[in-house]
Amino acid sequence: MAAKKEKTVFFCQNCGHESAKWLGQCPACKQWNSFVEERVKPAAKSTVLLGQDKVRAAKAVSINSVSQEERERALTGMSELDRVLGGGIVKGSMTLIGGDPGIGKSTLLLQVCRNMAAAGRRIMYISGEESASQIKMRADRLGSFSDSLMLLCETDLDLIAQAVSDSSPEMIVIDSIQTMHSDSVDAAAGSVSQVRESTALLMKIAKIMDISVFIVGHVTKEGTVAGPRVLEHMVDTVLYFEGDRHAAYRVLRAVKNRFGSTDEIGVFEMCPEGLSQVENPSQFMLSGRPENASGAVVSCCMEGTRPILVEIQALVCRTNFGFPRRQANGTDSGRLNILMAVLEKRLGVQVSDCDAYVNIAGGIKVNEPALDLAIVLSVISSFKNRPIDDSVMAFGEVGLSGEVRSVSLAEQRVREAMKMGFTTVILPRTNAERMKDIKGIKIVPVSSVKDAVLSFSS
Repeated sequence: MAAKKEKTVFFCQNCGHESAKWLGQCPACKQWNSFVEERVKPAAKSTVLLGQDKVRAAKAVSINSVSQEERERALTGMSELDRVLGGGIVKGSMTLIGGDPGIGKSTLLLQVCRNMAAAGRRIMYISGEESASQIKMRADRLGSFSDSLMLLCETDLDLIAQAVSDSSPEMIVIDSIQTMHSDSVDAAAGSVSQVRESTALLMKIAKIMDISVFIVGHVTKEGTVAGPRVLEHMVDTVLYFEGDRHAAYRVLRAVKNRFGSTDEIGVFEMCPEGLSQVENPSQFMLSGRPENASGAVVSCCMEGTRPILVEIQALVCRTNFGFPRRQANGTDSGRLNILMAVLEKRLGVQVSDCDAYVNIAGGIKVNEPALDLAIVLSVISSFKNRPIDDSVMAFGEVGLSGEVRSVSLAEQRVREAMKMGFTTVILPRTNAERMKDIKGIKIVPVSSVKDAVLSFSS
């Protein structure tokens, strides 16, 4: 009798799309040459999680009988991370942290483990990339640790599940998910099948044993977590570390959060002793501002409920080629092209034969339309080589007709400017009409780009 042929399927390494045959281009994510062949066999039933028979009857309940009590959140000892998580770590939740190599993912989680272990919580740090001695070397740089923090250097998920069941920690950290493997899947660690199966098993641990789980995920060259896209759908929270690894600051941003807002960010600074919190990002972003320099204007962006002042820098010069260059760092290049066209059409400023470079100092990335007015003023300032007073802050959305439209949370932006010592704010007229209680700062309302240019020229 002939042996039964093993079933094989092809998975896209970029998005996890499954196909019965090899394809040159993935029909889901349009990536080329991303399909790999993997053998498939039935998953083995694991009895490690609870150490008992898991056969139980399913029972539906009325929605009105479900308790609405707010689950207690565990504080991480880092207010910036608690802000992004929505107030702390929810018991039994699963959080995925992604970011470029060397940006500080492992350092941040090790600091969180130290803080929570010092508060008397049992924490387990599971590493598949480093040995215990290597982790200890990094821990010594961060400070002293409590005995409540346990280390486990292992990649076999069955052994990890057994160790977690025996120790019953309150939180576990998996560094990283691409190094984990399960014997129930006949594929290499880091493959689509292994990542998906490993995440499913860790999710089961989190929900059945009520343990908070943090997993570290490698990222692709596009900046998204490597592996199947379903990985982000399985977890409760997805956090991304942003910023240049060679720069001092880091921004932690939530792109998915079942227990809080996705608008908040946390700002950290990389120091020799690890990551330190930046509680006043505006002061950090404006440090080192040049005095009386043309093409520099301060604006205010909103990250959730937090206003952050940023410096917009522009450089406009005559092009040496037939086609002028337009480049933007930290904001949308397409938006810059639109604003340059508005200046050309509505103000008659001849910038069609000029190169234009716009940069948001500090490397932060902002796509909020409220920065439009500051970008326009910085371009005009550089084009005319006339500096704008250092005490002026501007914000507002610019339309194609040259009008300056209102933005949300204008009062919070003005109060942040007052706190940082600015004396004048240029803002949309519709926003200024609603501000009656703010005193101590000069409000300059404008209805169009022309009004804004005249206000800074006068």
